[in-house]
Amino acid sequence: MSEQFTRETGIHVRDIPTPESTFDQFELYRRLLARGGSGADLLGVDLIWSETLEPDLIDLRSYLAEDISLVMPQLLPSYTVDGKVVAVPYQVNIGSLEYRTDLLREYGYDHPPETWDELEAMAKRIQSGERAKGKTDFWGFVWQGAVAEALTCNALEWQAAEGGGRIVESDRTISVNNAAAIRAWRRARRWIGSISPPAVVAYRERDSMNVFDSGGAVFNRVWLGTSVARSGPSSQVYWRSLEPRVSTGFTRVPGGPGGSAGTLGGSGLAVSRHSVHPREAVKLVHFLIHAQIESIEKRRNASVKQPAFYNWDHSEKSIQGVRVVHRPSIETGSKYEQVSALYVAAVHSVLTGEKEAPEAAAELEKQLMQVTGYRSGPPGTPPPSELK
Repeated sequence: MSEQFTRETGIHVRDIPTPESTFDQFELYRRLLARGGSGADLLGVDLIWSETLEPDLIDLRSYLAEDISLVMPQLLPSYTVDGKVVAVPYQVNIGSLEYRTDLLREYGYDHPPETWDELEAMAKRIQSGERAKGKTDFWGFVWQGAVAEALTCNALEWQAAEGGGRIVESDRTISVNNAAAIRAWRRARRWIGSISPPAVVAYRERDSMNVFDSGGAVFNRVWLGTSVARSGPSSQVYWRSLEPRVSTGFTRVPGGPGGSAGTLGGSGLAVSRHSVHPREAVKLVHFLIHAQIESIEKRRNASVKQPAFYNWDHSEKSIQGVRVVHRPSIETGSKYEQVSALYVAAVHSVLTGEKEAPEAAAELEKQLMQVTGYRSGPPGTPPPSELK
């Protein structure tokens, strides 16, 4: 894409390598922005960074009003701070479940798990069967349990399924110390060494992908992407090279009493307020947004069949109406990084057996109240919002 942009405009683009960890990327971006004109011109801003990075980013509304009108309006609040559009949504990711369709068929299942109870039962049975064949290191379920932002996303999905709230509610109350959240953490602790490898508490995305892609697990929690456009096919599954004979499907994350909701992720394209090439950077944003939308239109016109993004009733359907759960970055603003770090530390301490879930939840509640100044409260009753 950069090469095509250079051919069409004569503007050269130099890519800056970024680390894998979300917060490592965030620290890099802060350093680049602090350099002023010698730093980065264009950045891919994670939706949880908008408010913190806002002072160093230009308002794109006046530069790219037409482009902004092309994207789904539900995505804009995550990138809008005090009326200022600090980034144009470019990637949309939703927490999802990847699974081995060949193994589900082999063991008599005609659909992927719809609840965490079903996932546990399927994972145990298939894991036992595969190990009986000699695959002693085969596991039922792999995911990301390292002390990193991915664990915040995973644990938020577990809590949403139990009706345990979203850490900080929209009314600015702390909702982590409740029976539903504690049940969700205990359930995940039970997986370790049972259907998930002990080392999962150190896994990042690439670790779980490597295990699954090599044929070493039946279920894997992944991020799947969709278009930012208002119209057109929304399924954009990122395919990878798998072991021969491995057949893969994708579905929503399992649910529970509180329903099912995948954590909303993604990034937008932002231009540094200190850039010495702001016009060129804005041109690149325009180019990338339109290139993505044109690609969608081509696939639609060519009637290219794409894999189902979410198999609500095991047939191909779009992301419209998918229930998503938002991390509390808007509610906590510049304190989100600290809030997320405390949450991850608490959940991780339960996963490793360092603390019992009730103890960890009570301590976390006190820590978050001190950091944010908010009071404690019950989990929110409204269902997770839908991306339409």
